[in-house]
Amino acid sequence: MAKLLLIILTAGLASQWLAWRINLPAIVVLIASGLVLGPFTGVIPPTDSPEDFNTLIGLGVAIILFEGGMDLKIGELRHTRRGVGRLVLFGPPLAWLLGSAAAHYVAGLSWAVAIVLGAILVVTGPTVILPLLRQARLNKETASLFKWEGIVNDPMGVLLAVMSFQYFTSQSTTLHDSLKDLGIALGVGAGIGGVGGWLTGWLYRRGAVPVHLKAPILIVLVLVVYVASNQVQHEAGLLSVTVMGMVIGNMQLVERQALQTFKENLTVVLLSVLFIVIPAQLGPQHLALIDWRAVLFVLVLMLLVRPLTIGLATAFAPVRRGDRLLLAWIAPRGIVAAATAGLFGPALVEAGYKDADKLLPIVFLVIIATVLAHGLSIGPLARRLKLAAGENNGLLIVGASDFSLALARALHRLGIDVKISDGAWDRLKEARMAGVPVHYGEILSEESEHQLDVQNLSHLLCTTENDFYNALVCKAKARAFGHHRTFQIAAHKASDQEFKRLSIDMRGYFAFAREANYTLLQARLAEGWNIQTTRISKSHGWDEMKKRLDEVDPEWLLLGGITPKGLFRLYSQEQRFKLEPDWTAIYFAPPTARAPRNAKAVADAAASEAVSAAGGAPPATAAPATDGPEAAAP
Repeated sequence: MAKLLLIILTAGLASQWLAWRINLPAIVVLIASGLVLGPFTGVIPPTDSPEDFNTLIGLGVAIILFEGGMDLKIGELRHTRRGVGRLVLFGPPLAWLLGSAAAHYVAGLSWAVAIVLGAILVVTGPTVILPLLRQARLNKETASLFKWEGIVNDPMGVLLAVMSFQYFTSQSTTLHDSLKDLGIALGVGAGIGGVGGWLTGWLYRRGAVPVHLKAPILIVLVLVVYVASNQVQHEAGLLSVTVMGMVIGNMQLVERQALQTFKENLTVVLLSVLFIVIPAQLGPQHLALIDWRAVLFVLVLMLLVRPLTIGLATAFAPVRRGDRLLLAWIAPRGIVAAATAGLFGPALVEAGYKDADKLLPIVFLVIIATVLAHGLSIGPLARRLKLAAGENNGLLIVGASDFSLALARALHRLGIDVKISDGAWDRLKEARMAGVPVHYGEILSEESEHQLDVQNLSHLLCTTENDFYNALVCKAKARAFGHHRTFQIAAHKASDQEFKRLSIDMRGYFAFAREANYTLLQARLAEGWNIQTTRISKSHGWDEMKKRLDEVDPEWLLLGGITPKGLFRLYSQEQRFKLEPDWTAIYFAPPTARAPRNAKAVADAAASEAVSAAGGAPPATAAPATDGPEAAAP
């Protein structure tokens, strides 16, 4: 057993890594690995206890849905609430109706099995949607529509499937009873989940749980809520944990960041295991049941059912045409659909519905087809519809000052996305007049979390005169940007004393050089220093450039560089990089550093200017890239 578990964990995480390396949706590689280890090689044998197996799957799905619920922020509904409302209220019944009809008339399934299958395929699956959203880098409004639909519709689809299953397998159940059970399930799920979430947050706020136990206890409480809801009303647990996640995710908890990191790591492991184990349970007899009618059903589901569902659900709603088109195509199914099919398929066969043995293979065919088609197309289609957030290549500067404005202007002129954030409107005046994008507000506030769009910005630089505030911002934003891309200007001498010095895990990396603090940068700017750029060539390399700059002033500062592909890199002595030919160097130096020192440099500068005039890269001469306090750019 231990050996088998090790194989599953290794295969799952290796598949996740491989998917990242080859830029494919992880679920595709995971399912392929599961099929290889299961029906193709027999390394993972079919389970001897299907009931226990499904119970464990349910617990894993509960944690995954809780994690998705925590990502649902009420503030996101400010601009999308009507669209989200339509998708959540009208989307599931429409998808159920149309999907059931397609399953009966196209796949040839009996009405009972078709209706259960239609309910199962209502779900779009946060386990697949959320990774695809990160991959496609959609704008906030579009991403919000997909996220809310995927996470909220998951438990709704399960409830519809449960009610359908009970109706067709229980002789005493009527339509009225099924609808009554559905209403009770919704009430129980929302009630227990809401109370559980609020109570958990209340206990954590009061300090009733020690810090080191908060994350593990949270997972236990999620499972308790899931099991308790199912005991009160069958299959209400998934809705309960989703509501619980929403409540906790929208509470002002001090530990929210740590809890979120813990559950995300756990979710990655669970997804890796579940998407290996579930397809491994498919036998050759299941794969043999996939015929041309099943394939045609999948095509109808993708090309007809989904577009009709979205078109009818969002009719007359204030949803942009591009969002409608993308929603009409993108609807990948995930782990919840597979788990539900694995539960109800054998049970329906035992109840006398012989064609129910096709349920699980058809669902897996839908999962593979939708994930592949939608995973590979969401990025190009989003860009074509202008719904993508743009290239992740730019700089968010926190703190408006003369130096930060000069740097922002330089990058703006070089075509690099840049934005300045500050809590004082007056300090942003010059930036606004210069056409540099700004954000007015406290960067650490929850409002800024919803309003500030940083999806196209790759680096963070804090430039305020408060060293510890800079460190606080870097620490808070490390998750969004990655710790290796959060920077702050060097600390003042007083803040850099040994008894006050912060370790690297408590701050950002020091930008530029260790001595480049706020006072020094502002003073040098007042002395006439400016931000300059130079195109590095093979004939006029960086070593020669450094020698020339050292002759002018050995205290000049390298600020960053732009790669031949146009990617911005911010320089730090704690994170060095080498400037190669065809890079553009960005540095801070006296104005005299602009003039080439020899005839060769002059020739190189002229050649680069000719390239630039033809629409090529930035000029080879060191020219100032900013205006204002520094000399005007030529």
